[in-house]
Amino acid sequence: MSTATTVREQVLQAGPPELRRLFREGALVRPTSGLAPGYVQANLVVLPREQAFDFLLFCQRNPRPCPLIEVVEAGAVEPAASAPGADLSRDLAKYRVYERGELAAEPDSVADLWSEDMVSFLLGCSFTFEDALIGAGIRLPHVEQGRNVAMFITSVETTPAGVFSGPLVVSMRAVPHDRVVRAVQVTSRFPSVHGAPVHVGDPGAIGIPDVSKPDLGDPVEVGEGEAPVFWACGVTPQAVAMRSKPPLMITHSPGYMFITDLRNEDMAVI
Repeated sequence: MSTATTVREQVLQAGPPELRRLFREGALVRPTSGLAPGYVQANLVVLPREQAFDFLLFCQRNPRPCPLIEVVEAGAVEPAASAPGADLSRDLAKYRVYERGELAAEPDSVADLWSEDMVSFLLGCSFTFEDALIGAGIRLPHVEQGRNVAMFITSVETTPAGVFSGPLVVSMRAVPHDRVVRAVQVTSRFPSVHGAPVHVGDPGAIGIPDVSKPDLGDPVEVGEGEAPVFWACGVTPQAVAMRSKPPLMITHSPGYMFITDLRNEDMAVI
C-alpha cells in the first residue's frame, strides 16, 4: 500500500476534532464531502454586528438554503453548541472574504480579520445527508473521487430581508431515474440541512444553461438513465453578498465546510 493511499485512508477515518486540527495547521486542504462520515457539516457566514440582524431575518425567510444550526455571539470564535473548543476563525481548510460584494481573498485563516464586532452563523449543509443517500444505494461519484459537488447560481430569487437579497444557489447530483423518488424520501428527513430537492429535471427551468459547467465546484456528468436533481445550497449567502454588497462578509470556500461534533442522526426527523 502506497504512502499516499495510507494517508488518504487515515484522513477518511479521522473524526471532527482531528480534521479541524489538520485544517488549522494547514496540513489538509481538500473539499470536505466524504470526510467525517456520520457528522454534520456546516456552511459559515460571518458578518459585522450591524448587518447580523438582517441576515438572521434573511435565514428565517429562506430556511431551505439557509437552515440555521447555530448563531455565535459577537466576537466569539467558539461554536459551543455544535463543536466545543473549535475556532471558527482557523478551523476550516479554506475561507472566502467578500468586501462590498467583491471576492477579496481566499485565505486558510481569518483570525487576523476577527473582531469583537463579528457575528457567526452556521448553516446546514447537504453533505450531511450524503451518507443517507449512499446508504440508500445512490452512488455519489464526487464523494468517491474526493471532488467538490457541482453548484449553480439559479434564476430563482430568494425572499429579501433588510439589506440582503439575491439568487438561490443549488447543488446538483445525478440520480438514476428509478432512484429519484428514494432520493427525495431520504433527504426529506433532513430539513435542517436543506431537506428535499427544490427541483428535478430540466435545468433551464431554474436558469441553468448547461449542467456540465457549474458556477462553483466540479463538473458532474449526467449519464444515460439519470436525472439532474437540485438541492438548495448554503452557498446562497455568497451570491447574496455579491448583489447586496455588505461592507464585509466572511464565508467558507464552497465545498470546504466546517465539520461539527453533531451527529447526522440528530438532524433527521421521523
